Amino acid sequence: MSAQQRPFIRVEWHPRVGFAHPQLVMVIAKFTDISAEKRFDEVERLEAEVFEEIRRRYTLESLKHDPVVRAYRDFYWRLSIDPTKQRPASEALIRRILGGGNIWRVNKFVNSYNLASAITGVTLGAYDMGKIRGGLTVRFAEPGEPFQGIGMSSPKPLNGNEIVVSDEEGVVSIYPYRDSERTKITEETQEALLIAYGVPGVQVSLLEEAINATDRIARATLAGRLECYFTSKPSA
Repeated sequence: MSAQQRPFIRVEWHPRVGFAHPQLVMVIAKFTDISAEKRFDEVERLEAEVFEEIRRRYTLESLKHDPVVRAYRDFYWRLSIDPTKQRPASEALIRRILGGGNIWRVNKFVNSYNLASAITGVTLGAYDMGKIRGGLTVRFAEPGEPFQGIGMSSPKPLNGNEIVVSDEEGVVSIYPYRDSERTKITEETQEALLIAYGVPGVQVSLLEEAINATDRIARATLAGRLECYFTSKPSA
């Protein structure tokens, strides 16, 4: 049974973001029955086939010319982020696989969507819905606004050029770059919000494919299941 296109959380786009980046789009999904155990046997069984396909599809040299990888790189440059130093998340995963490594072991659900990201090339971010306060706003950061990304020991000030997704308590993610420590997926997570981040040159159909790939993998690994999703973009 396919998931429904149904908004389940309020999302607002600040007009300034829409004016500067009218082609941005997100596909936002709700996953339930989350299992974030640190057990990876089911994921590992799926990885061998996926890794073989990725190594057939790309080389390290050809990867940077892939249209989806190129689209995220180009958008990073527009945000004054050097993608050769700070890789887009999906590209970093693919490069790790091409180099003979495994996907970082985090937990069952995170590893499920990371595998879907590697398959599709789409940057994905997941957030504990129980920790999100109110609706979401896509806006530019305030100069000096604090943000503590996953793995950061303390908050760091943003410069004001970043596009962020925020709730009533602060920044949830830097679009499409880094997720917050506050809302990360943990073993206590019951429901997750998964965002497929679109940039110019990446079609909505591919974002939806990444959501559905996560659903297939999460169900196979007993990490969660897709309940519904919807598309959000700046108002015309």
